[in-house]
Amino acid sequence: MDTATVERFEADRPRLASLAYRLLGSAADAEDVVQDAFLRWQAADRDRIEVPEAWLTKVVTNLALDRLRSAQARRERAVGAWLPEPLLDGDPMLGPAATVEQRESVSLAVLMLLERLPPTERAVYVLREAFAYRHNEIAEILGISVSASQQHALRARRHVAAERNAGEVDREAARRIVEAFMAAAASGETDRLVSLLTDDATAVTDGFGMLEKLRYESVPDRIAAVIRAGFKPTPAKRGLAGGPLSVHAVVVNGSPAALAVVDDRAVGLVVLDPKGDKIAGLVSMASRGRLDRVTEQWRRGEHEAPILENW
Repeated sequence: MDTATVERFEADRPRLASLAYRLLGSAADAEDVVQDAFLRWQAADRDRIEVPEAWLTKVVTNLALDRLRSAQARRERAVGAWLPEPLLDGDPMLGPAATVEQRESVSLAVLMLLERLPPTERAVYVLREAFAYRHNEIAEILGISVSASQQHALRARRHVAAERNAGEVDREAARRIVEAFMAAAASGETDRLVSLLTDDATAVTDGFGMLEKLRYESVPDRIAAVIRAGFKPTPAKRGLAGGPLSVHAVVVNGSPAALAVVDDRAVGLVVLDPKGDKIAGLVSMASRGRLDRVTEQWRRGEHEAPILENW
């Protein structure tokens, strides 16, 4: 390919990666899909492509849907065995964030809700809500009718609206929320933690990197007991982490989060879903593979002072 053709694709790469991430919930898979799209762009008869942006969007969307529908993906993404890959605030793969809908579409809470939708319904929601495609354009991309696109969008929107907890979180607000959470967690007082949680709070964990099966809890005192035990420092935990940790308040996929770091490497992450002055949900992760991109982004940025040092 000539330089102009490569540059045309590269100009669209960030948008395509953001689209693929919203569809797949994995930055690594999104990058693979975009690279596959580049190979198709390279092999295509580009003189016959009237609107490159539309052509590339269609290719990336359908490559992502093929992955979602594959037998391997169904096994990997079975309920109780899958979580989205988290992204730190500022990661270019988060993509467009000009509207509330765009910001919500990349939150961990919404990505987990979208995981329950059929692939086509998920694609319609992402294309409509996050990228503002018209239904006739979505119909062309997915090979469905305009009325089908409208119906898929309505069902997906209802599903997400029924369960999501919309809210705007900036860095200052995130730090306040995380500081309150960490103070309660470090205190060792279960009642103090329970007071921060809503009555219907939920928690999901990847087993702190040691278990494949995710754990779901929906009783505040049980969640508080797990948090208290998890945040109690011990020599064994420090050994597992690779040394004393520092805990920082960050924004992950638009939500406040506590990030545990050892020697500039992310070793643990707790993403909070605030509701008013309480916490409605927690997602904790410590699988190294799931935190690789967070580590990469962390090392590139500047950071505020930690909330906890030498934990």
